[in-house]
Amino acid sequence: MVFCFSPVGHTLRVRAQKFPAIVNCTAIDWFHAWPQEALVSVSRRFIEEIEGIESQHKDSISLFMAHVHTSVKEVSAWYYQNERRYNYTTPRSFLEQISLFKSLLKKKREEVQLKKEHLGNGIQKLRTTASQVGNLKSRLASQEAELQLRNHDAEALITKIGLQTEKVSREKAIADAEERKVAAIQTEASQKQKECEADLLKAEPALVAAKDALNTLNRVNLTELKTFPNPPNAVTNVTAAVMVLLAPRGRVPKDRSWKAARIFMGKVDDFLQALINYDKEHIPENCLKVVNEQYLKDPEFNPNLIRTKSFAAAGLCAWVINIIKFYEVYCDVEPKRQALAQTNVELAAATEKLEAVRRKLVDLDHNLSRLTASFEKATAEKVRCQEEVNQTNKTIDLANKLVSELESEKIRWGQSIKSFETQEKTLCGDVLLTAAFVSYIGSFTRQYRQELVDHKWIPFLQQKVSIPIAEGLDLIAMLTDDATIATWNNEGLPSDRMSTENATILTHCERWPLMIDPQQQGIKWIKNKYGPDLKVTHLGQKGFLNTIEAALAFGDVILIENIKETVDAVLGPLLGRNTSKKGKYIRIGDKECEFNKNFRLILHTKLANPHYKPELQAQTTLLNFTVTEDGLEGQLLAEVVSVERPDLERLKLVLTKQQNDFKIELRQLEDDLLLRLSAAEGSFLDDTDLVERLETTKATAAEIEHKVTEARENERKTNETRECYRPVAARASLLYFVISDLRKINPIYQFSLKAFNTLFHRAIEQAEKVEDTQERICALVESITHATFLYASQALFEKDKLTFLSQMAFQILLRRNEIHPLELDFLLRFTVEHTYSSPVDFLTAQSWSAVKAVALMEEFRGLDRDVEGSAKQWRKWVESECPEKEKLPQEWKKKSLIQKLIILRAVRPDRMTYALRNFVEEKLGTKYVERTRLDLGKAFEESSRSTPVFFILSPGVDALKDLEVLGKRLGFTTDSGKFHNVSLGQGQELVAEMALEKAATGGHWVILQNVHLVAKWLGTLEKLLEKFSQRSHRDYRVFLSAETAPSQQEPVIPQGLLENSIKITNEPPTGMLANLHAALYNFDQDTLEMCSKDQEFKSILFSLCYFHASVAGRLRFGPQGWSRSYPFSLGDLTICTNILYNYLEANPNVPWEDLRYLFGEVMYGGHITDAWDRKLCRVYLEEFMNPSLIEEELMLAPGFAAPPYSDYSGYHQYIEDMLPPESPALYGLHPNAEIELLTVTSNTLFRTLLEMQPRNAVSQEELGQSTEDKVKTILDDILERLPEEFNMAEIMQKNPNRSPYVLVCFQECERMNILIREIRVSLQHLDLGLKGELTLSPDVETQLSALRYDRIPDTWNKLAYPSTYGLAQWFNDLLLRCRELDTWTQDLTLPAVVWLSGFFNPQSFLTAIMQTMARKNEWPLDRMCLTIDVTKKTKEDYGHPPREGAYLHGLHLEGARWDIQSGALADARLKELTSMMPVIFAKAIPEDRQEIKHAYECPVYKTKARGPTYVWTFRLRSKDRIAKWVLAGVALLLEA
Repeated sequence: MVFCFSPVGHTLRVRAQKFPAIVNCTAIDWFHAWPQEALVSVSRRFIEEIEGIESQHKDSISLFMAHVHTSVKEVSAWYYQNERRYNYTTPRSFLEQISLFKSLLKKKREEVQLKKEHLGNGIQKLRTTASQVGNLKSRLASQEAELQLRNHDAEALITKIGLQTEKVSREKAIADAEERKVAAIQTEASQKQKECEADLLKAEPALVAAKDALNTLNRVNLTELKTFPNPPNAVTNVTAAVMVLLAPRGRVPKDRSWKAARIFMGKVDDFLQALINYDKEHIPENCLKVVNEQYLKDPEFNPNLIRTKSFAAAGLCAWVINIIKFYEVYCDVEPKRQALAQTNVELAAATEKLEAVRRKLVDLDHNLSRLTASFEKATAEKVRCQEEVNQTNKTIDLANKLVSELESEKIRWGQSIKSFETQEKTLCGDVLLTAAFVSYIGSFTRQYRQELVDHKWIPFLQQKVSIPIAEGLDLIAMLTDDATIATWNNEGLPSDRMSTENATILTHCERWPLMIDPQQQGIKWIKNKYGPDLKVTHLGQKGFLNTIEAALAFGDVILIENIKETVDAVLGPLLGRNTSKKGKYIRIGDKECEFNKNFRLILHTKLANPHYKPELQAQTTLLNFTVTEDGLEGQLLAEVVSVERPDLERLKLVLTKQQNDFKIELRQLEDDLLLRLSAAEGSFLDDTDLVERLETTKATAAEIEHKVTEARENERKTNETRECYRPVAARASLLYFVISDLRKINPIYQFSLKAFNTLFHRAIEQAEKVEDTQERICALVESITHATFLYASQALFEKDKLTFLSQMAFQILLRRNEIHPLELDFLLRFTVEHTYSSPVDFLTAQSWSAVKAVALMEEFRGLDRDVEGSAKQWRKWVESECPEKEKLPQEWKKKSLIQKLIILRAVRPDRMTYALRNFVEEKLGTKYVERTRLDLGKAFEESSRSTPVFFILSPGVDALKDLEVLGKRLGFTTDSGKFHNVSLGQGQELVAEMALEKAATGGHWVILQNVHLVAKWLGTLEKLLEKFSQRSHRDYRVFLSAETAPSQQEPVIPQGLLENSIKITNEPPTGMLANLHAALYNFDQDTLEMCSKDQEFKSILFSLCYFHASVAGRLRFGPQGWSRSYPFSLGDLTICTNILYNYLEANPNVPWEDLRYLFGEVMYGGHITDAWDRKLCRVYLEEFMNPSLIEEELMLAPGFAAPPYSDYSGYHQYIEDMLPPESPALYGLHPNAEIELLTVTSNTLFRTLLEMQPRNAVSQEELGQSTEDKVKTILDDILERLPEEFNMAEIMQKNPNRSPYVLVCFQECERMNILIREIRVSLQHLDLGLKGELTLSPDVETQLSALRYDRIPDTWNKLAYPSTYGLAQWFNDLLLRCRELDTWTQDLTLPAVVWLSGFFNPQSFLTAIMQTMARKNEWPLDRMCLTIDVTKKTKEDYGHPPREGAYLHGLHLEGARWDIQSGALADARLKELTSMMPVIFAKAIPEDRQEIKHAYECPVYKTKARGPTYVWTFRLRSKDRIAKWVLAGVALLLEA
């Protein structure tokens, strides 16, 4: 079984500590970095396989490859040191360099060979073209003779066709006339036909009725009729009418009686048949006349009447009537029918004649067609001959043109062949450098890339190994060309050099590319480049493995975006390309997936500075797509010009695209030209299509060349105008990188380029509109600078605002060349190497040493001599209250502002924060140092559905209140259901998700409070915000709040969440002015008027506001302000105001005592846990709240009286007008209280500013010794100087007397032994750990880290005494304590003067004084106390201890000093932060003898941290009011 672990990071160490078997039960084989010999050997073996490399170069190539690998490792160390970016070299990256070299060399050789062949062919073809022109001319003569013959044939045919056509035309005219006649007859016949048919249609009903009447007759009813003996007249009339109609040949019978009728009917069947077959169309005229006149006119001749008499007779009657009707209609139609028949006869004759004519015409047409076909054939032959002649002419012309026009190309191609031959000689070196570039350079920034290529690799190639390389080699040109780069630029790739290098590496690297792309510029280009074919996914997305599997099978390009610092292990085989089955399959999870050779994987991260482990860096090619300053400047220039001069920018875009397109087209045309020439076989001039295309190609190329020249000229003019706006873009680019660097101060300060772009556009819109271009540019620069300042400031904590402001000012002035970089570097570093004792009393040794260091600079020569020589003037300047506002003495007043800052930092570091503010005000303007009040409404206007507002919280501040006020104003309240407040914590994630979904749909507001408490859910939150930002209600807004990360190493909030939001810091105001205004802003005019005791309420409320501002403002002075930190908030003030109102309303007089108790002990006192802090709070209230507040003028601070009776705005104005400048005196503190705070603040500020400067350390010396070496040096030094433990047995035997003092000595020795033992043992363990002989446990790791950073290890601290010293000073102090104890243990007699600070437990010694006195005088210990008397002597003045009590030394007074002459407390001297107390005589007395009057109860603390280090209370004499010292925070310290 084999385990593989990466030694990078802490994972292996932690696992080995948790599971010791990993170390104990395995044979560890630690793979170190390959040494130089291994690198050379491996590369040599692979290079042996490459053909065509000269043997003398093979060793050189191996050496160079090894040098590249080691130099990258070296530069990676500088890179980490300066930029804190990780880059690793691995054997895999070395092997990729070799592999890439092999493949690239082969490809380049083939490419160069192919190009040479193409060019050679082209030249050869051009040479043979001239000789072909003679052949073409002879061919032209024979073609012209043939053409003449064809012309003659064609003309003869034309004559024949003419005659035949004339004949056809005549016959056609005859046929047309006949056709018209036939058509006329047809029309007439058709008309008559229609009329006949219409008339016959009218007769049809009568005929049908007659037939129906016959149908009613049958043999039976006819027989029945015949049997009638004597029918009625009506019946006989019917039979008579029938007889008339049926009379043969129209002879009407005279006898039409019934008898005759019966005979006539004879046989019934025959009679019926005669009726049916009656010739109805030919009724004789006389028969018709008789029937009409004699029968039809008879009214009784009606079938309906007759039916009553005989059914058969009725049928006959109906037949007669209808037959007559039919005949009458028929008679009308007959003439028409005859006419129709005549017409039809005529039509048949005409048609026959027409057919004959047509037949004749067809014959003629046939003859004509035959002739025409012959003519067409002759014409085609003629045209063909003509075309051949034309073509030959054209080819001759083209050949001549081609030879003359391509003559220049021939020369150029000849030169190109020579250059390719030269390139072949340097190809090996060029490709070697290019392979190294692609394999290693991607993760570095521009500066380091240049360092590697220009200063490490090229000199090595030229000097150490002498491999020839092309002069002025452009590595990008080795891999790509202008046309490809132009295409990339059109697809959205920024046009700066670094982006082009990245794109080139991305398209040529053999390992999968991993883009570090915090500004999302690379991913934008990738998405445009691959378009819809690109598959995009991210790790953890539902079904992302299926997407990858599909892409693998189909050979797609897949982009995995937004990866973190680790990648899912399931993708390991894919990243490592661990294929199986001859490279056809790859394992993803438990599946074997088909691996398509065209598959391409691109990884992408938004992290600005990710730390990828070597194993991942080995599998991928890191590409640093972070935007560069010049790249961003170019983009912002385009933005500003597009707003200011849209016409110009449109033209620029068109020209750029044109130029890019021209480059692409020219390249394609030239390739096409060469390809066609080389591909043409034999005499290519015969292929006229090819010749024409060659001609077109050349013409187009010439035209494009002309257009390129034209476009370049236009572009030059456009660029000149655009360049006017470059200062705007340059300033904006500079500012973006300044605010981007703020993440170095605190990881929560993240700003995206997208948000900055929005800010940039808004600043342009808001800039002052002026006509003059230069004035407008100045206005734009100022607007962008101020907008960026406001935007960034609202996101910064107060302590970081000056850092940002200073960095912004310094960078702007550096760009303007208004300050010298070396002077700025000195100001920030302020390296003081030697310590000198000060010859002048107004400067400390530290300040004088700084002056000496400054005087070494050229600009400050003689400064030290001048300070010494003109001490009086310098003292006046140094000791002035605001030296930054005063002029420097003598000639030094002419120094620049930055030089004045350097001098000031040397002598008054405490004034540097004020000096920097003045510096910024002078250089940039007053508005940059004015305090701005947060406008949440404005921030809300800038927010959107996709841009949340992010509140960065501070203790004691509630963002919700301000938001609720804004929501109420805009109609978003909890009551209306439009405001959702979710306080996050365990189990609240689902609630938050539901609230977000509801708000996105309904257009509500959501505030998610304390998002830092659900760190694991924040990734989900980021995706939810992205999802809801797209298709949500336009009123939907999200507000987030969180505290900052506990340390820079653990940023909890995802980068994307911070970058895409408007950040607002919510922290208590600093300074009395801001605090007092803020306290008053908590109320309004209505609050002031709500109480019936108007004057008392207003006076006490203002005093209460001042009290709140004092207690809140004191916090910034650290332990001297408050022993511990308390979260006082405006909520406390609001509740106190309500109590004040209730008590004033309920009592006739002001209950001062009650109010002070409630405010000081309950409301504000409720926060306070320290007894001394409670006392301070009580004293404040006694000072600010007493009857003199109303009855007479009460001074709230020196120079600031309680205001007279006024209204709300009047109080604000009073504060503005009357409040003295900010100083500790406003809080009752001594001015010195601020000095240490300001000194620490300014040192921190400069340290931070130094860290934010671009680093340029590029030598191993500057990197210093390794951590292990540094720790080993410290460890050896401590072990060498560490004293032996006290021999307790020996010490105890020295004195059998066990007095309280001796017992204290024993206890101290025992505790010191425990500490010394722990120090020795832990350092020995650490030493073994560093040697590798012992496992480094977590405790030992922590100890190593502490020693490295000059901190006291925790294990020592637990056993030691409280201390604020660094390790070096602490250890020296420990040695002094040991020496003191050693002296005491010599004879165990009490030292003459006891060093109270040297005890682990000083209380035990002070108690021992009381015990000794109690035993001696037999006093009860519980009724005794210590009293102290401050002597006028020093330690050296005493030779033996007092008879009772003890002399104490080593105490320092902070906040005041001891006046030896008056023997009482006095104000501290300016800049003397602590003063040494003379020897103090301490003795014990009964409590009732204690002197209380005119004594300040002064707390004694072990360290400046105060709070938990409290020791005792000493009463010190005071001539001033006790309250003064309480407010000043006066205390005795054992460690200054």
